[in-house]
Amino acid sequence: MTDTGADTKRPTYSHWRKPTSPGVGPLGLVGTLIAFGGLLVVMLLTLFSLKAAMVLAVLVALALVPLVAHNKAGRNGYQILTARIAWMRGRRRLQHIYRSGLAGPVPSGTHQLPGLLAASEAMMAQDSYGLPYGMIRIPSTHHYTAVLRCDPEGGQLVDADQVDKWVAQWGQWLADLAHEPGMVAAAATIETAPDAGTRLASEVQTLLTDGAPPLARETLLDTAASFPSGAAAVSARVAVTYSGRGRSAAEGEGLLGLRRGESEAQPSRDPQAMAVEIGTRLPGLTRSLYACGAGRPRSMGVAELAGMVRGAYDPDIGQTLDEARQAGDDPLVEWDNAGPAAHAEAWDHYIHDGGASITWQMVSAPRGLVLSRVLELLLLPQPELTRKRVTIIYRPYDPGRAATVVDADVRTTITRATRRRGIARAHESQDVKAAQKTAIEEAAGAGVVRFSLLVTATVDDPKKLRRAAAVVDQLGRACRIELRRCYGSQAAAFAANLGVGVVLAEHTTVHDWLRQNL
Repeated sequence: MTDTGADTKRPTYSHWRKPTSPGVGPLGLVGTLIAFGGLLVVMLLTLFSLKAAMVLAVLVALALVPLVAHNKAGRNGYQILTARIAWMRGRRRLQHIYRSGLAGPVPSGTHQLPGLLAASEAMMAQDSYGLPYGMIRIPSTHHYTAVLRCDPEGGQLVDADQVDKWVAQWGQWLADLAHEPGMVAAAATIETAPDAGTRLASEVQTLLTDGAPPLARETLLDTAASFPSGAAAVSARVAVTYSGRGRSAAEGEGLLGLRRGESEAQPSRDPQAMAVEIGTRLPGLTRSLYACGAGRPRSMGVAELAGMVRGAYDPDIGQTLDEARQAGDDPLVEWDNAGPAAHAEAWDHYIHDGGASITWQMVSAPRGLVLSRVLELLLLPQPELTRKRVTIIYRPYDPGRAATVVDADVRTTITRATRRRGIARAHESQDVKAAQKTAIEEAAGAGVVRFSLLVTATVDDPKKLRRAAAVVDQLGRACRIELRRCYGSQAAAFAANLGVGVVLAEHTTVHDWLRQNL
């Protein structure tokens, strides 16, 4: 959302909000229901046994204590405890260790992708213009993803007005996602890695001619040989993920995931139908991205996707694949062989093939007003890191549900602000204004999108992880965002940060409604 400051002509951005859960004090809706339900039972029990009522009252109070305490990431005691128990169970089952290839337990002897991507499939399809594109299918969630490689123009030597127009077009592109039938999420990924210099050398070779002056030829060759030293290659891609479930299941609400008045969901669509569906929408999405300053986006094929994932798990082979691709050779990396030969997941880091990584999640967006370049430092290449990948995941609300969400947020925020005898604290008054402004803008046609951010730093030696962590923590503070390690879920967060259609919110065992109201 946009707000123009009084002392500057540049647009500023703010007012992103987390929907407020209705409840008493720090208790969410679930905690409030437990408290009032327990109080009612205690009152009824006093009619029969005062001692039993007192015991039950103590038990209810003890059950509410973990719901009141929250850590810096906003997780309550029960969420922290369940995460720790799940991690301990996984270690006992050796789920934190993976081996593939001929020496691994994979029956086919291939280097299959681990974890959430183990059952994933990749296939080639065609869009409505007859152009090929790769589609990734994740059977467990019935998600289908297409990835667009972009060539962003960057903000260097570009007028500020043009940058603001690109930002506005990007906001419009995100708002339009809410009108995409079956749209689950969109992910924008910026990845930096060492540049081998092959791209520049290949470009120089195409510029050389037989009749070129010797001085010009020597200058170009010398530049191609010396300039890539210490340089970094920056790649950008946008992944769009659609649901293959029936309409009632994909758009359902409530604990059963069904819409009101319907007893069952429509059958899921097969991959062929989804390939046609996504293929008809890709050209329109591509044209819209072009207006956002993303260059000329193009669909990535299966081999290119497999090579990208393979390079993320093994940074050494990633540079080799880039060199082969620039030389005109097709690496022919198959999706079934894109995974690591081995990995070991720890509580706070992740070891995989020739690299070691740490993944962070954003727990709070920048407070106050920010400019369009707020994430610039985080996206820039860092010499201390072998690879760095930043992914922003957007999950749009459909227009009908967006109105319900913002209206409920306004009611809850006003109730919380006026509960203390009609006197609201300063930040509560500001929350009310922000919630009301969000509702007004949604009613005027603005989209409502949930967003999260993941950062993965990869180094070639586990001993360098501490230095890498310090660099990323400093970058997060410079960008005014609070980053927190994905403790106990490094492998899953690493897969989600690849930008190939892993939506972590769809892989949890706790329902989304329950998580939002705890």
